[in-house]
Amino acid sequence: MQLHIRHQTKYIYSAPSSYTIQQLHLTPRTELHQHIAQWSIVAAGHRHAYTDAYGNQSHTLTITEPHLEVNILASGIVNVRNPDAGRITDAEPWSPLIFTIPTQLTESSAEIQAFAKRSLPREQSASSRELLYLAEQIRNAVAYQTGSTVVTTTANDALLMGRGVCQDHAHLFLACCHVMGIPARYVSGYIDPESSDHAESHAWVDVWAQDHDYHGWISIDVTHVRLMTDSYCRLAIGRDYDTAAPVRGIRRGGGIETLTVSVQVTPQ
Repeated sequence: MQLHIRHQTKYIYSAPSSYTIQQLHLTPRTELHQHIAQWSIVAAGHRHAYTDAYGNQSHTLTITEPHLEVNILASGIVNVRNPDAGRITDAEPWSPLIFTIPTQLTESSAEIQAFAKRSLPREQSASSRELLYLAEQIRNAVAYQTGSTVVTTTANDALLMGRGVCQDHAHLFLACCHVMGIPARYVSGYIDPESSDHAESHAWVDVWAQDHDYHGWISIDVTHVRLMTDSYCRLAIGRDYDTAAPVRGIRRGGGIETLTVSVQVTPQ
């Protein structure tokens, strides 16, 4: 599968901003099942490229001249093949146990602990089938509703409200796994939406599965209750949205901000 991707992020300010700094996770990861055929990022200002702690190809974008807008365009072509049973078999330099530590967005609560223990049969070990069952339970408990939450919404907030979007499903899945001592991490990226009404910019999870023939990472789309296929392009992994968001930053000045994001994913 070849995915043609165009992702535009545009901030417009009601007054000049004197300084902007943005962390960009806008370059697809190089992994065994996906590689870049062509990719570019276009934006005003200075970009510094680096690899972050999780192996994500990243940039720091800074604009130091007065400006009324920030326009970031990432686009290109990514070759993706279907991972067997959603398995991510790339060699990694770190222990999966680093992804058992909660964050502010995935911290536990009495409600999450009870939900996790109802949905997973035992601690520190779960099969792919059992982890997909957890995804199904989360999707049943938290209905998909565009605009119902914001980027600071926690896993517990989404569970109590009973509605959310893909990042909320991912955060609640991570929180449940952490309660049970199972490594799980956040994934940001793109999806070919096919006939779905869900956004092409997407979030899902990697989780450590223990099957009879495999112990390692599998990638699960909690929102769609399915294993990752060649319809997905992975941008970044991390502990939660804050560490894997495609674009995240701050500014000085600027007045009122208007943000528009446009993503198109076309399979070939």
